[in-house]
Amino acid sequence: MESSCDETAVAIVWDGRQVLANCIASQIDTHALYGGVVPEIASRMHVEAIDPLLDAALAEAHTTLAAVDAVAVTYGPGLVGALLTGVSWAKSLAYALGVPLVPVNHIEGHVSANYIAHPDLEPPFVCLVASGGHSHILNVTGYGEYRLLGQTNDDAAGEAFDKVARVLDIPYPGGPLLDKLAEEGDDQAYRFPHPHTQGKYDFSFSGLKTAVINQAHNLRQQGVAIDAKNFAASFRRSVVDMLVDKTVAACVDTGATRLAVAGGVAANALLRSELLRRGEKAGLQVFIPPKGLCTDNAAMIGSAGFYALMAGHVAALSLNAVPALRMMNCE
Repeated sequence: MESSCDETAVAIVWDGRQVLANCIASQIDTHALYGGVVPEIASRMHVEAIDPLLDAALAEAHTTLAAVDAVAVTYGPGLVGALLTGVSWAKSLAYALGVPLVPVNHIEGHVSANYIAHPDLEPPFVCLVASGGHSHILNVTGYGEYRLLGQTNDDAAGEAFDKVARVLDIPYPGGPLLDKLAEEGDDQAYRFPHPHTQGKYDFSFSGLKTAVINQAHNLRQQGVAIDAKNFAASFRRSVVDMLVDKTVAACVDTGATRLAVAGGVAANALLRSELLRRGEKAGLQVFIPPKGLCTDNAAMIGSAGFYALMAGHVAALSLNAVPALRMMNCE
């Protein structure tokens, strides 16, 4: 069960690798009316969608609740009301079925999407996690075991995409639409800075976002028309270069031979192509999930939940949502 933000999702996963059903109810059309996610509306829509999604998943998997061995649920990070909907539902389902309740970190779920997309992939490997709320470089040393190599000092990459999209009058959801617009532009038309960070593999997108927004405002005040396609392409290039430069450097410096990517920003067309190009040039095997497994879904939660269950990580019925949850077992 996944309900951390604005997608309700229920999946049925076998042995952490095989997806028997993966059903998602998106709220994009509703939140687009407000220009962004409204937490209270998101929570209420999760309540409405969750039971029908379970029925749909069971039908798609051609199975019944009696065959379910455990219930895995995202308990953080995310919007507290949205998380509580999923956690409460999962607790009641696990109790009714008499099966273990498995708590899953949303970020770890994104990493685990690679186990579904690439059945032969096993730790160790380096994984770039890039989404609306998170930007991490992780050394995945084992199932459920991580070493943090780098992270954002401020905004996440996806957050920067969304904020710059708003300046360009791109409607919600801004990030994916900005990516699409950038495909038609010249990414050398505008120059944007690459902020310095103290940590060698850390990111900073707040300064870049501010510089881009200020340049847009200055051009408009001067009466200079902004070419939205070129502006979007140049901004996207700056973000992707920072993500790829530091991730590939982390792989080379740590002696990693395999590189994976995860999270909503992993659906970005330029990021995918540059990771492949730069990664393979550096002698790395590069693993990229299909776009449907990059955005929020419950299949990835089922995969992470399987390995957590195998390690004995189960929760009591007192499990609560933790909106600011950090990575567990992360040095």
